[in-house]
Amino acid sequence: MAEITASLSIGQVAERTGLSVHALRFYEREGLFVNPVQRRAGGSRLYSEDDVDWLTICIILRASGMPLPVLRRYTDLVRAGAGNEEERLTLMREHQEQVTSQIARLTQSLDLIRFKVGVYEDLVDQGGGAAHECHAPPPSADAVSEDVQRVSPS
Repeated sequence: MAEITASLSIGQVAERTGLSVHALRFYEREGLFVNPVQRRAGGSRLYSEDDVDWLTICIILRASGMPLPVLRRYTDLVRAGAGNEEERLTLMREHQEQVTSQIARLTQSLDLIRFKVGVYEDLVDQGGGAAHECHAPPPSADAVSEDVQRVSPS
């Protein structure tokens, strides 16, 4: 196993990752580092490039909506090493499904927002005041298909 050289201060890691010093301490307290954070003789933290790489993964997973307990479980599995890849795969597949659903909901929201922007652009271009009626977008082919599937016996 390669030796991990810890040479980055907490401030340097905060700057490189975009996390605050407080957040880095929180991640450490929560057990979200694969390797123990090294300390100088005076007690100040020292981080390695591997720590920064791992934090980058954590940041991306958190930004995708992964809850802290799931991220902690994933960290525990990685820390444990080989032999638990099936559990890691299951964890990632479950999260992938959640992110895919989130993207679908956001896409639907964006479709509505785009539609509303178009409605208001048309109103502004026509010089008319904002209408008080509710303008809903026409249903998409996918939405109609999903509605038919929900009503139709399979």
